[in-house]
Amino acid sequence: MRLVREGGRLPELGTRGWGWVAIQAVLIVAILLSAGAGLGWPERLETAASIVGGVLLGLGSLLLAVGGLRLGASLTPLPEPHDRNALTTSGVYALARHPMYGGGLLFALGWTIVFASVAGAVLWLLLVAFVELKSRREEQWLAERHPDYAEYRRRTPHRFIPFVY
Repeated sequence: MRLVREGGRLPELGTRGWGWVAIQAVLIVAILLSAGAGLGWPERLETAASIVGGVLLGLGSLLLAVGGLRLGASLTPLPEPHDRNALTTSGVYALARHPMYGGGLLFALGWTIVFASVAGAVLWLLLVAFVELKSRREEQWLAERHPDYAEYRRRTPHRFIPFVY
């Protein structure tokens, strides 16, 4: 199967994008399990790594929580939105179009740093690439359902992390 179809359209991967969710879940579980293969930090770096990793874990958790609360009843793991849901563009969604994905990425990176996992770092890079593609597919569906999505996308240039990415 080609990843990008003719015309630049990414595949749906099942009803409402269940395949996207399944692949993302596998990557996240693999990152969490990679802690068991962590190498540990040299003593002189352990405190700094714990602080950096902890801050990323906290920021990721915050983005996940704030994004989920803002979505309310519209929250779904599926990338294809319900037809009945309005486009959420306020709160943290005025700063990033997919803050929950950003929160997940920050959390996974923090986890990888805390446990000094090389396997986790490789899996995290795969997760970044995967979430980039998943969000692009989600944005194709959002643009189909919400005529004002192009304007929202123009005024909200950051995809995942407010002020950063």
